[in-house]
Amino acid sequence: MQTKNNPLQILTWLLMAVASCLILWWLKAVLMPFILASVVAYLLLPAVLYLTGSKALPSGRRLKVPRILAAVLIEILFIVIIAALFLLIGPALVKEWPQLREQLPDLIQSLGQVLTPYLKDWGLPTQFDKATLDSFFKQNFDFSSEAGFASILSSVKLGGSIALTVVGDAVLIPVVLFYLLLEGDVFYENCLGWMPQPLRPSIESFMNESNEMLGQYLRGQVSVMLILALYYSTALSVFGLDLALPIGVFTGLVIFIPYLGFGIGLVLALLACILQFGFMHGLFVIGVVYGFGQLLEGFVLTPKLVGERIGLHPLGLIFALLAFGQLMGFVGVLIALPVSTVTLVALKRIKAKYIASDVYTG
Repeated sequence: MQTKNNPLQILTWLLMAVASCLILWWLKAVLMPFILASVVAYLLLPAVLYLTGSKALPSGRRLKVPRILAAVLIEILFIVIIAALFLLIGPALVKEWPQLREQLPDLIQSLGQVLTPYLKDWGLPTQFDKATLDSFFKQNFDFSSEAGFASILSSVKLGGSIALTVVGDAVLIPVVLFYLLLEGDVFYENCLGWMPQPLRPSIESFMNESNEMLGQYLRGQVSVMLILALYYSTALSVFGLDLALPIGVFTGLVIFIPYLGFGIGLVLALLACILQFGFMHGLFVIGVVYGFGQLLEGFVLTPKLVGERIGLHPLGLIFALLAFGQLMGFVGVLIALPVSTVTLVALKRIKAKYIASDVYTG
């Protein structure tokens, strides 16, 4: 039997939603480690349930790992993977930075010699002086010197509270993640138990649909990221780039941020190629590798593996990331995709009810 929501009930739910958003915005700094842990737990929880036998394995061959052991194993595996990525990318950046600092003034001066005539034609007189560029980079980006080291120490002292926050979050996030992996599904059931009985079937159906849509999107996106990481690493290696593996892996993994992630990977690869091969050769390598990579992603991988699973256009996703980032900072970026998915499901249901109503049919 279907219940009819009266205007008072609808208004109550709207007020509760607005109040929840205001509380999230007010507590955004405190919630950051909890939200980050929740996002990671959402990705890892299926693996925990698989190990404990809660997911669909043939009944005779189900794994029976204790829940606490499964949570510990999956979290340790996740931490090892993240640490391996940092160890892969970090040394590459350390190796590339001194060479980049030495050669960037020459590259800027060469580029300036090409651009200066055009800038003058536009009434923008600009001078690229190598001595000035050398001095600027030495003062601001020479982290190997005593002055650079002193600058870093000064920054740490000035931002001591930020440093303490980062350290505190680094300790808190694994703890929160462990408890979410251990009791995340129980927590969800308890929250669902607070819902009014007449509304519970609708809410449960809505959450299941949102979860299914978001899960399909994330699984497809992770597949695209892994394939592109393999492609960029292999393609750059074929051309002989020394930093092919870290840059290729980084480019593939940041693809989940539409356009922006690809742009960051492109800039890093371009700098590395120019430093190793020279300007024209570097441009050729990047044009071939990243041009084909974009075609592969846009016309093959994303349509096949992600497709219309979420129904949110890339421009809509970019807007959601920017809007939530502006409102709530890094926390907003973390919740942009789940909130957008839930909103999209809600809008589809509202549209369906509207089309079925007398208002639409007249």
